[in-house]
Amino acid sequence: MILFVVLCERSLHKPMYCFLSMLSVTDLSLSLCTLSAILGVFWFEAQEISLNTCIGQMFFLDGFTFMESGVPLAMTFDCFVTICDPLRYTTIFTNARIAKIGISVLIRNVAVMLPVLLFVKRLSFCSSMVLSHSYCYHVDLIQLSCTDNRINSILGLFALFSTTGFDCPCILLCYILIIRSVLSIASSEERQKAFNTCTSHISAAAIFYIPLISLSLAHPVAIQHLHLSTPSGPLSFC
Repeated sequence: MILFVVLCERSLHKPMYCFLSMLSVTDLSLSLCTLSAILGVFWFEAQEISLNTCIGQMFFLDGFTFMESGVPLAMTFDCFVTICDPLRYTTIFTNARIAKIGISVLIRNVAVMLPVLLFVKRLSFCSSMVLSHSYCYHVDLIQLSCTDNRINSILGLFALFSTTGFDCPCILLCYILIIRSVLSIASSEERQKAFNTCTSHISAAAIFYIPLISLSLAHPVAIQHLHLSTPSGPLSFC
C-alpha cells in the first residue's frame, strides 16, 4: 500500500518518501525470503534443504537485513539535513543522489556478503544436521560444521560490524545532533514542529532495531533449548 500510494501520488515524490519506499521494498523482500521457507516447511513438509540452496537463502536473508540497516541511516541523514541545514536540502538530496545512495547500500551489502558465502561454501559437514530456524542462518551453518570455522566467525562479525554495527552508532549520533539543534531553537512552537518532523524517522528506526536486538538476544536461548530437547527441527541438510 505504501509503494502504491507513493507511486501514484506525485506530491509524495520527495526524498523522505523515496527512502520510505526503499525500506518498504526491503521489508517486503525480506519477508518473502523467510515466508517461502516457512510455507515450504508447513505446507509441503520440506524437511531437508541442500547446502547450495541454504547458502543462497542466507545471502538474500542477510543481504536484505543489512539493507534494512542502511536505509534508516539514509532516512536519519535526511532528517538531519531537514532540521539542521534546511536551506541546502534541495541541493543535497537530488533524485540522482538518492539513487546513488540506494545503489551504494546495495553494493556494500553484496561486497560484505560475498566473502562470507565463499568461506561457508568451503565448510565440511560430517553428517545430517538440524537447523534451529525454519530458514538458513549463518551462525547455524558455522556451528554445525566439523571443520575449523574461525575465519567464518571473523567474517560474520566483520559483516555485522561493517553494516549494522556502523549504521547504528551513526544513526544515534545524528539524532543527538538533531536533538541538540532542536533544543537550541528559541520558539517552543518551532521546537515542537521540528520534533514532529523527526518522529516518523525515530519510529522507523525503532521498529527495525528493537526486534533485531531482541532476536539477537533470544537466539542463544533457542540454540540451548534445541540441544537439550529431542533432536528434530524444521530443516536439515540433505
